[in-house]
Amino acid sequence: MGKTVLGIIGGSGVYDIAGLENPRWERVKSPWGEPSDALLFGSYAGVDMVFLPRHGRGHIQSPSSIDYRANIDALKRAGVTDAISVSACGSLKEEFPPGTFVIVDQFIDRTFAREKSFFGPGFVAHVSMAHPVCPRLTGALLEAARAEAISHAQGGTHICMEGPQFSTLAESSLYRSWGCSVVGMTAMPEAKLAREAELPYALVAMVTDYDCWHPDHDHVTVDAVVKVLERNAANARRLVCRVATLLGPERTPSPLGIEHVLDTALITAPGKRDPLLIAKLDAVAGRILRRE
Repeated sequence: MGKTVLGIIGGSGVYDIAGLENPRWERVKSPWGEPSDALLFGSYAGVDMVFLPRHGRGHIQSPSSIDYRANIDALKRAGVTDAISVSACGSLKEEFPPGTFVIVDQFIDRTFAREKSFFGPGFVAHVSMAHPVCPRLTGALLEAARAEAISHAQGGTHICMEGPQFSTLAESSLYRSWGCSVVGMTAMPEAKLAREAELPYALVAMVTDYDCWHPDHDHVTVDAVVKVLERNAANARRLVCRVATLLGPERTPSPLGIEHVLDTALITAPGKRDPLLIAKLDAVAGRILRRE
């Protein structure tokens, strides 16, 4: 049993985590590009934590300009063992009003302008995404939400659109017809890359609005979203700190075996692998590459 290093990826409105012990901001270099910002290192209740503001402090990155590979790689290099993402989203269901935290369990990826894998020509790998979130982490999030009396929902499908524009009415209605619970712009390829990096991952969708399908929200505006973001951000900080206490400093492996998914994912023959790509994968796939 190893040590827990809890990584938190903060979405819109969540740009730091107050109350950490011995906090320090530190830049972590990645061969994949420039992470969104420096990482905030600290601890809470004896649990080491690493925080990354997904959009950068001051919100300087759009959903499509974020270097998702650099972000996940930086967290891996920082020693993160488990990753929790908090992300602003629109609700696609009447029963999930603004302020609700949806602990999602499935994703639909509708993005098209982003690099979605650490692997590629010269070194091919295929990881399973059938069950994209870690039940150990979602269980802790649900328990934390109950303990903090945060309005929440267990399970739901997150559809990730490219953005940065909000949905058209036709798109919003289509997503509802598919049975989706929330719509956002940043969960993908973040969740896919976390899986390739063998990082157990969970996502909290913080509802800010009803998207444009709802008669009261037919024109989603930034001003309206920001008002809810401020309330959600305070709850998000309480939530992740409570999760840290529930997970504890001694780590329990994911019941899905996420820490070893690359054991059965690599398909390119060792002698045919691109050495330059192998070098960039030193953090993401270092465990299995060193073994081989």
